Amino acid sequence: MTMPRRRRVPATVLAAVSLLGAGVLAGGGPARAADPPHRVDNPYAGARVYVNPEWAARAATEPRGAAVAGQPTALWLDRIARIEGTAGVLGLREHLDAAVAQHADLVQVTLYNLPARDCGRRAPQGELSIEDLGRYRAEFVDPIVEILAAPRYADLRIVAFVEPNSLPNLVVNTGSRYTATPACDEARARGTYQQGIGYALARLGAVPNVYPYLDISHHGEVGWSEDSAELTALLLQAATAAGSTVTTVHGFVANTANYSVLREDYFRVDDVVNGQPVYQSRWVDWNPFVDEAPYAQHMRAQLTEVGFSSQAGVVVDTSRNGWGGPGRPTGPATASEVNRYVDGSRIDRRAFAWNWCNQVGAGLGPRPVAEPEPGIDAYAWVKPPGESDGTAGNPGLGQPYEPLCDPNYVPPRSSPYDTGAMPAAPPFGEWFPAHFGQLLTNAWPPL
Repeated sequence: MTMPRRRRVPATVLAAVSLLGAGVLAGGGPARAADPPHRVDNPYAGARVYVNPEWAARAATEPRGAAVAGQPTALWLDRIARIEGTAGVLGLREHLDAAVAQHADLVQVTLYNLPARDCGRRAPQGELSIEDLGRYRAEFVDPIVEILAAPRYADLRIVAFVEPNSLPNLVVNTGSRYTATPACDEARARGTYQQGIGYALARLGAVPNVYPYLDISHHGEVGWSEDSAELTALLLQAATAAGSTVTTVHGFVANTANYSVLREDYFRVDDVVNGQPVYQSRWVDWNPFVDEAPYAQHMRAQLTEVGFSSQAGVVVDTSRNGWGGPGRPTGPATASEVNRYVDGSRIDRRAFAWNWCNQVGAGLGPRPVAEPEPGIDAYAWVKPPGESDGTAGNPGLGQPYEPLCDPNYVPPRSSPYDTGAMPAAPPFGEWFPAHFGQLLTNAWPPL
């Protein structure tokens, strides 16, 4: 899928963002050290985080967007061409140079280009086939590492989110599950994801100022104990493959590009309504977790038990999990039937907790901040708000059909499935003004 062609950001915009200052976490960034910084436990602590001028310019042109245009967001490297940049789109070097000009301390980079990427979906599709592990290493990972290791960027802390939603796909879309796909079965059988991630970890971890974070998905996808245990095993496999060790992994990232709320304030998984436990409701579906912060803490503990560092922290993506606006409940529902109780009490307004594409009613979540609670390194906007999750498809334009991005999708031989997707969405990664406007309107905390 081709990336959108964007206008090269003028020097005046770069200067304006620089004057605004990089996003500051934990009360403002310290003066820059004369010598390269030593490795720190939490790279976000006290850091001035890079504000992407391309995203800032798009946000600022939307009504009310200036209120958040100065927030830091992660860079997504989702194809080989993104490394050097294309006409009208900054490459990785240019972003790092802009970060130095901003006097930023930290840059967030997402690597998202595994062979057979997103094996459980029809779209967005990656550019590399299952046979392209060699290309992934030589043409994607190696050039990224070469740029990050340049001496002129030694003062920057680089947080690298490594291949989100890949290993979780090998849990929920393989074997005898009804969601299984041949592509995910093959990727798991070959070990392609584990080998690709292990190689990326080994190369990234060799750069002193790079902090690799592994994706742990979200509670609505792998919160069930058998799923989280299986994901833990896959994460350990990947972290010890292709020259990597568990010590290479600095932390974990949860809820990447997803919508799960940090905490459900008005109901708990162990509530009982008229004799029926909440965990038996349609929404919870026997999941021991109903929100993201407890899930992230649980996964962190589970991963340290199998050998990952006890100092590893979690970054939680809060870019689109606010769920404010008129639909937000103000207290627990009074219904005596468990499904009505849960549906009336929950902050997350999706029809199903695994819906992921351009969700109707979503809002900006908590603003980026370091050390919001024990074990959590930061709340961060990993997915840049306003960038589309994907499109329902247009075969005439080479865009494959993705059912979960189609608001009118009805699965065969089953009850209607409400995908919750906004209509008329552009392809993955392109700017989606309607969705961005909704995120502003429904932001929580409000803007």
